[in-house]
Amino acid sequence: MAQLSKFLLLFSVLLFWQGCASAQQEEKSSALPPPAKMLGAIPVYDEFEHLEPLFHWKNDTTYVINFWATWCKPCVEELPYFEQLHKNLEGEKVKVVLISLDFPRQLETKLLPFVEKNQLRSEVIALVDIQFNNWIDRVSPEWNGAIPVTMVYNAQKRHFYGEQFPSYEYLEKLVKAFL
Repeated sequence: MAQLSKFLLLFSVLLFWQGCASAQQEEKSSALPPPAKMLGAIPVYDEFEHLEPLFHWKNDTTYVINFWATWCKPCVEELPYFEQLHKNLEGEKVKVVLISLDFPRQLETKLLPFVEKNQLRSEVIALVDIQFNNWIDRVSPEWNGAIPVTMVYNAQKRHFYGEQFPSYEYLEKLVKAFL
């Protein structure tokens, strides 16, 4: 009986250790490499390859990834929808990421002041990889290069939305279909 108890204890420790290792691996697989630089609190990536893992994570989170720029009027018009979504789904396994495609020379003069003035609470990342033709299809073959565009995905499914959202309700309905 003592050997059985020792075996069960050892087996329980092994299962616990394996669960911790899996959780650590999932956490590591949901982290991006360090950015090329930081602009205030905004990570700046100079190559899409460093951001690409963000589009392939297989965990319990639904990702809402929007490509936008401060110079894009439809992008700026729909940004409040993403901010509202971020606020309304707080506590849910949803992560809103706003990937700015602002020009490198305008990050300090346009992007950073815009983010600060509008108090964006969603995660903002700047991507300054101008080799668009090399990476747009890797986000989605449906993407023609125009912005705004949004990718919503989780471990089970993904949806590419290639235009401006007409309303917050439309965006919310799309995202809630993933929950």
